[in-house]
Amino acid sequence: MTLLGAHISVAGGLEKAFDRGESLGCAAIQIFTKNQLQWRSAPLPAGVCERFLRRWSESPIQKVAAHASYLINLAAPGTLGEKSSLSLQDEIERCDSLGITEIVVHPGSAKENPVEEALRLVTGRLRSVLERTEGKRVRILLETMAGQGAFLGAKLEEIAMLVEGTDWDDRIGICLDTCHLFAAGYDFRSPEAYERLILSVDRLVGLERIGCIHLNDSVHARGRRLDRHSHLGDGEIGLSPFGYFVTDERFSFVPCILETPLEGIGHGGDLALLRKLQGGDE
Repeated sequence: MTLLGAHISVAGGLEKAFDRGESLGCAAIQIFTKNQLQWRSAPLPAGVCERFLRRWSESPIQKVAAHASYLINLAAPGTLGEKSSLSLQDEIERCDSLGITEIVVHPGSAKENPVEEALRLVTGRLRSVLERTEGKRVRILLETMAGQGAFLGAKLEEIAMLVEGTDWDDRIGICLDTCHLFAAGYDFRSPEAYERLILSVDRLVGLERIGCIHLNDSVHARGRRLDRHSHLGDGEIGLSPFGYFVTDERFSFVPCILETPLEGIGHGGDLALLRKLQGGDE
């Protein structure tokens, strides 16, 4: 079975995420390891890492994934792109100290650059980060994007080009986001459409590279390229397609993470829906 969970706050200390995740019955959680609106943070003290690892060892939560800062833009030319590369390196080092083996990152925005040039910049910076963090256990998961503005990664072919550009390095994976895929024009609202999507992912990059799945409904219709999440079943995707993901044996032990709104039924309500789809009692 997939591991159900949500993006969880680390307010008050990184280890506090386990208390919050456990209160929701999470089997997996996603966190920021630092303030996501800052480029760099002070190195993690040994005591912070020890408390986090000890608390994790006591927790029923099996997997922890990290999400990189939204400031990072590996596709940006010049100083911003290089700053982004160093920031991603810093985040990987933080994850490694915490025992976290997956970090989700947005591929970046091409802005005014041609897409081909932007993809070349991202590829070069990924290769550089991989070299500078050689020996770290952390896998970089490139997130599929909605295609809003000039963001890269709305097409699975673009994600595949980035993976190929790193010579299919084992430390490069992908994160599927249901809202983003839907907004980018992909349909998975029937068993047949879902299977076509998954077979496309397998053909282009391989299912073994899927290290995380973000489960979010979409406020906007398919193909609008607008990124706005809604509670499961309240948006244009509908509820049943999420059952295809959480019952797919090909994704056993892959974290399925909610990034749905905190208001309304909250993560607790959305998790209850996922457990029903997965065959649970709730």
